[in-house]
Amino acid sequence: MPNTVMLRTDVFTKAMVLAGFRSDYGMAKAMGVNRSTVARVVSGELRPGAVFIASALTVLAPMEFKDLFDIVPLDEATLTRGKD
Repeated sequence: MPNTVMLRTDVFTKAMVLAGFRSDYGMAKAMGVNRSTVARVVSGELRPGAVFIASALTVLAPMEFKDLFDIVPLDEATLTRGKD
């Protein structure tokens, strides 16, 4: 069964605040992505891509991949998002 990566939104949000970011805009600017990308990944509407993952790990260092992301079966990710 194929797998995908999902953001651990609770940990990401806490890490973002602890790093001094008070908004999606500030975090997005530091990551070099659009604010809507951060908002959509946090809401579960969009799965994190390579740029999002690498940027989040860089900006939120010393957080590691296992802290911020989960690897889940693709069908579980689809069900979580409520889409086919």
